[in-house]
Amino acid sequence: MRLDKFLKVSRLIKRRTVANEACDNAHVTVNGKVAKASLDIKENDVIEIAFGERRLRVRVLDVREHTLKADAASLYEVLD
Repeated sequence: MRLDKFLKVSRLIKRRTVANEACDNAHVTVNGKVAKASLDIKENDVIEIAFGERRLRVRVLDVREHTLKADAASLYEVLD
């Protein structure tokens, strides 16, 4: 699954266009490397998102095309 779509489905970022812009502006890294929106995400990848001064690191636990809002948090685990 594409990185921008995963960010939207997991609700880490609310809209896919915003996820796309975050990737274009180098605010998202996957496994320590700056990632493009089209990068293919797999289980156990570590995604880091910079929200201004705050950083969020998550590990991908599951990749699904669709999920309910209540189940979105089960797609990843938050690291430190």
